[in-house]
Amino acid sequence: MEIKKNDYEIRFDNEINTVFCSGTYRLTGSEYAPISEFLTTIADAKPDSLTVNLTTLKFLNSSGINTLCKFIMCLRKNNVLQVKVIGSNEYAWQKKSLTNLKKLLPSLELEFI
Repeated sequence: MEIKKNDYEIRFDNEINTVFCSGTYRLTGSEYAPISEFLTTIADAKPDSLTVNLTTLKFLNSSGINTLCKFIMCLRKNNVLQVKVIGSNEYAWQKKSLTNLKKLLPSLELEFI
């Protein structure tokens, strides 16, 4: 499964239960609807564990951060508690924004490489 546009890509590798987000997400709130549906489908499948790899995600605006937060809350609601988010030290916004995900899912493992 994937959504691929000129500026960004999101894909899910079901063999390793990993969501990969890359590029620059400068979308409006309503433009995130397909991405939100994509992520909800993954959460509703209730995988035993899930990794979200954001190491090549250069930019995510506030609407995108909101979409990511809703995804994490959906995982929590579906009792997907083994979640790992991998960010990059290269993008300063990630460390500031992604640490807040632990407030939504305390069991979330957060790694920056």
